[in-house]
Formats: sequence, structure tokens, C-alpha cells
Amino acid sequence: MSSSSLALNGQALTLEELAAVAFGKISVVLHPEARGRMEASRAVVDRYLADGATVYGINTGFGKMSEVSIPPDQLADLQLNLVRSHACGVGESLAEAEIRGMLLLRANVLAKGTSGVRVLVAEHLLNMLEKNICPVVPARGSVGASGDLAPLAHLALGMIGEDEVFYQGKRLGAREALSAAGMEPLRLAPKEGLALLNGTQAMAAVGGLTLLRAERVARLADLAGAMTLEALKGTPTAFDERIHAARPHPGQVEAARHLRSLLADSEIRESHREHDPRVQDAYCLRCMPQVHGAVLDGLAQGRRVLEIEMGSATDNPLVFVEDAKAGTAESEILSGGNFHGAPLAYVFDYAAIVMVDLMSICERRIDRLVNPDLNEGLPPFLTPHAGVSSGYMVAHVAAAALLAEARVLAHPASVDSVPTSGGKEDHVSMGMTAAWKLRQIVENAESVLAIELMAAAEGLEYRQPLKPAKRVQSAWNQVRSVVAKLERDRTLHPDIANLRDAILRGTLDDWMR
Repeated sequence: MSSSSLALNGQALTLEELAAVAFGKISVVLHPEARGRMEASRAVVDRYLADGATVYGINTGFGKMSEVSIPPDQLADLQLNLVRSHACGVGESLAEAEIRGMLLLRANVLAKGTSGVRVLVAEHLLNMLEKNICPVVPARGSVGASGDLAPLAHLALGMIGEDEVFYQGKRLGAREALSAAGMEPLRLAPKEGLALLNGTQAMAAVGGLTLLRAERVARLADLAGAMTLEALKGTPTAFDERIHAARPHPGQVEAARHLRSLLADSEIRESHREHDPRVQDAYCLRCMPQVHGAVLDGLAQGRRVLEIEMGSATDNPLVFVEDAKAGTAESEILSGGNFHGAPLAYVFDYAAIVMVDLMSICERRIDRLVNPDLNEGLPPFLTPHAGVSSGYMVAHVAAAALLAEARVLAHPASVDSVPTSGGKEDHVSMGMTAAWKLRQIVENAESVLAIELMAAAEGLEYRQPLKPAKRVQSAWNQVRSVVAKLERDRTLHPDIANLRDAILRGTLDDWMR
């Protein structure tokens, strides 16, 4: 763990901060101001309990059963039963980084001081982060309102010493792991089970980390496209600054600038500048700023919403201490719907759509590299032994298959609300489904990008001794450090996987700027 730390105060967080904590690069502490606010909000809850007032989730049932009053001697059972009964997730677990993201975001919500829980609840979450105890959280089973109930219930199960966790490379019982780490299971007080379950932290953690990956793919798509343009002896004229100043969408302007930078000082371009009969290139080359730029704008909208959400109070009911100080008892604790995941669901669906279209333009460029009818004199399927060898023929097929799958996944989840909880929760967001689908789409996009980089690098082999632009040449060297030239047919699966891993590790990040 790095010596640097993040002080949680219920503030808005950046995606970079989320990732830094999720991957164990920085530690997390609770800000002193957060402690004071949490203690004040807990005092309001305790006063309500002492006065015998009826408040949703504190001494009532939940959802359709919210009108059932719970006697004082059953309040502890109420919270424990809530956590156990709501842990209905199914399927494989989220990744440990995503679970760490959930721990961080849930602690930050509590740090806002509107949840009415004890300070030690947030401290317990942060201790689990520090000791890297990650509750097993099944990926499926959330409809995104009242937030991510099932995933967050599984997170809470680990906190109270039930079910399983990931710890020191093993999957073992939560109580055993807590004991090994020198921790005691959390004993829930009134409202604390509900405060841990209501919220959007599962979809925010999965979607936020995925959005960062999507941003990287979008920037590297410029690099892949620049390499392809060089391999196909295309023209950068369409990236002229004047064209994009005439239609100044921010992403388009930035993508065009990036492409101009990547393509500067190219011997390949100079070799055909005067004697090229083509007036303009195909759309997948000429319209890269318009398409790649629109993707950047779509992802920027997602980032804006996520970074607001990560510093928002998303549980229910909310405790407003200033009202308590003013003596306006009727409005100190309010029931609302901040747990509803609609804002996130919409931007995840939008991000999914733009990432699929980015994959689509990449796939078209791969086709132009391998297709002998379109590839400007490169050998068929980029093999010197066409016929006896298939070269990159089926690598393109794999890209087409990944694109087809992503197109199916791009159907918006947010339009598929299904009423639950006996009709009490009659409109839900499906935000976790949107985040999960986006993650699968981005994984596919990373592989398609790897295939384009491989194919473009291969195409550049056949333009030698002419050299591409300096930055393209440097990136080509990086690709070649992972994937060798295709002298004869070989299994390309390891090459695709290794280059995709290099993308994830940030090997090519120097050329994203």
C-alpha cells in the first residue's frame, strides 16, 4: 500500500481516486470533520428511538412492510434479518478491485453524516480496505432501486462475519478472515443494516472502473486509427484544424488534434502526397475525429455523472442534523429516493452505445487492412503466403464476432424497469445491469483494439523502408515488443491476449495524449 492517503469527508471523488483505492495504490482514512457529522446524525437517531417515534427503517419493516411497527426488543434482529434476507445475489463474484471500490464508496456515503450510523461502521469498512478483506459479492441480482440491495447486502454480510470473503489470495469464511486480520465482526445497531444496503455503490464501482477503461480504449483508438491510416497510405487532410473549428464539438476537436499530433512527420505520407489519385479516404479513416470525438464526449458525460454520484448521499431515510439543531423535529429524518440509479443507468447505457460504435469503426478499419479489394496493395490478409496461409483472416472474424456480441449487449437496460417488492418499488433503474453490460462491452472493445493494432503494425511492415510518423513508429515498436511479425501462420490467440493485457497495463499510454 502506498504511503499516500485519501481522507474521506463525503466529498465528490474522481474516477482516478476510485481506481487508486480499488487497486491498492493509496490508503484511506476518515476525515475528522466526517466523524463529527456522523456522531451528530447518530445522536438524532438515538433521540428518535428514545422518544419512541416511528421512523422508516429504524423501527418499521421495509418496502411493502414499511407500515409494520417493530417493538424495541426486536430492532437488532430487524437489521440483521435485513442483511441476511437481501443477500440474494447470483452468479460469479465481482472482481476484488470492484469490491474494494464498493467499500470505499459506501464509507464515503456514511462520511457525509446523513446516514445516522455510528462512526465505527465507516471505520469497519475502511479497516477491511486496509487489510484487503473483500466480501464475495455475486455480480447479478440488483435492479438498481432501492439501490444495489443484493450486492450491498453481500458486502454487509462480510462486515458482520457471515458468508465468504477474499483474503490473502484465498476464498474463506468471513469470520475466519476477520479474526486472522485482528478484527471483530460488526454488530449492527438500529438503522445500520439499512444504511449499508440502500445506495448505488455497486453500480458506481463497477461502472466507474469500467468507464476509466473505456476512456483508455477511446484514446488508443486514435493511435490504432493513425497506424491503420499509415498502413493504408491514407491522407490526414481530413484532420485539418480548420475543418473541426467549423464544427467545434469538444471531443471532435480534441480527436482531430490528437490525430494530427500522431501523424506528424511521416515519410509514408510524403511518398504519395503528389501522385495519389484518391481525393478522400473511406469514412472509417476520414471520419475518425467525428466518431472518436463523439465517443469522448459521451464518456465525458458519464464521468461527470459518476463523480457527482460518488460524493452523494444515496441511502434512505436521510438525517439532516441542521434541522435537528433548529428543533424542526418533523423534518429531521426524511424518506426519499436518492438510491434510485437512473442517473447512472442512463450514462452507462449511453457509454455502451458509443463504445459499440467505436468498435464498429475499428472493425471496418481492420477489414480494410486485410481485404485485398480494399487494402491499397497490401498482401491478402496480411500474409506473404496467401492461399497456403490465412494470415489475419480469422483475426478479423474474431473482431466481427466480438462486435456482434457487443451490439446485442448495447440494448439499454434502463428502459426495462420491472416492478418489485409487491409494487412498492414499482419503477427501478436496472443500473447494475447497465454497468455489468458496459463492462463486458469494454472488454470486447479492448480485444478488438488489440486486433487492429496488430493488423496495422503488420501492414506497416509492407511499407518499409518508408517510415510512418515518429509517434506511430514508436508505438509500432511497443506493439512489436509484444507481437512479432507474421512470417508464417501461427496461433494468434496468445498475441491478441498479450496485447490486450499490455493495453490494460498501460504499455501504450504514452501515445494517448
